[in-house]
Amino acid sequence: MRVAHAAAVLAHCPYSKIQVGAALVSTTGEIFTGCNVENASFGLTICAERAAVAKAVAAGVTTFRTLAIASSQPHPLMPCGACRQVLREFATDLVIHVQGREGPRVDATLAELLPRSFGPSDLD
Repeated sequence: MRVAHAAAVLAHCPYSKIQVGAALVSTTGEIFTGCNVENASFGLTICAERAAVAKAVAAGVTTFRTLAIASSQPHPLMPCGACRQVLREFATDLVIHVQGREGPRVDATLAELLPRSFGPSDLD
């Protein structure tokens, strides 16, 4: 969670003012961070989770075991639907830890957050 909180500080969030950071851990223990990057055209905003996935894939890593998400909000901010679907491409058994700046951490698996999901095997 410490790495995710550190990534959140790097967020570009002039519109929402909400900093989000992610730390994605590969099956070999490598950590890839990401932060939200907002855009005046809101639909072009990049979430922290997808930024971390993109960084990992660009480094040739596509298998993951854990994702930590931290935000500047007092409560945990769960990943959006788009992030859940992108994560599903790589890891159905991913463990996700989510924490705001205060309060308890929420732990869940991707399968719990995206039940009966569509994935690569559906295209076979």
